[in-house]
Amino acid sequence: MARMSYISSVERYHEYEHVIHSLLESILMSIEDGLTKERDTRYLIKQYPFLELQYCLNAEGLQQGNNVCFKRAYSKKLGESGNQQDLSERPYFLNAKASDKVCFTDPYISIATNHLCISAIKELKKPINNQHYLVVDVSLTQLIEFVMGDTARANMSPYFKTGYGIIVVCLFCLVLFLLNIVFSDIYALLTHVDTSSDPLEPFSIIIYITLALAVFDLGKTILEEEILMHKDIFRHSSTRRTITRFISTVLIAISIEALLTMFKAALGQSEYLMPAIAMMLAVVGLLIALAIYVYLGAKAETLLMRARLKQKSSK
Repeated sequence: MARMSYISSVERYHEYEHVIHSLLESILMSIEDGLTKERDTRYLIKQYPFLELQYCLNAEGLQQGNNVCFKRAYSKKLGESGNQQDLSERPYFLNAKASDKVCFTDPYISIATNHLCISAIKELKKPINNQHYLVVDVSLTQLIEFVMGDTARANMSPYFKTGYGIIVVCLFCLVLFLLNIVFSDIYALLTHVDTSSDPLEPFSIIIYITLALAVFDLGKTILEEEILMHKDIFRHSSTRRTITRFISTVLIAISIEALLTMFKAALGQSEYLMPAIAMMLAVVGLLIALAIYVYLGAKAETLLMRARLKQKSSK
């Protein structure tokens, strides 16, 4: 449940580009109105938490005044800098000079914040104190979360990750406990050799190893899917991947257990034959159900993507 990766952010940006540009245009108009009426526009950060920097340029591309920093984390570093910085060669300034519309950059890594961001520039209708252009830098990841209504969940991610982390630690502790039993049983088996002992005794060790493997794989899946990786909850493929990995873990555990039970039946304990057959049939049923789920899920997502592309091309 890590925050959105750069690839996901750029993909979502191109998917919602029209909406994002419209939103930024309205924000620039609000800031321009604040400049005209000499009002502090820092209140905008409460409504738009993705805003990072605001500054103005003159007709030659020189920054007029220091940066207006919307983020407290960067206020000391960036809030008292930038005045008279030459930005005349920046592509967004050159585009703004050649057009009377609001111009936007492609996503890029900001030198100021080291985050993926985009910049929007607008020519002021009435220049103020030699300020001809208004520029705003925004965090692309937070902007997309805002557009998709995902800000609250993203802010809760650290708490979710903490909870999943505790669960993963507990699972790994259980794995260590099971392995301790395995090593103890193996030591006892090797040091107390008895020809009259039960030939099925080693199977209990294999059962503990199987349980340890299943629990470890479950903890690994939770660690990767919910803590280390970003899972896009708006895409069915992310949920499908998690379910597939979890069901695969269950399938491995049941398959090994069914194989051990079949061995017991082959060694003379015929009462294990029907449970072994039942478990094998359960494995086959789970495999068929998983295959149908993956196929239908992938097909549904393909149809959804085609519908989105068709809707986007029609605009």
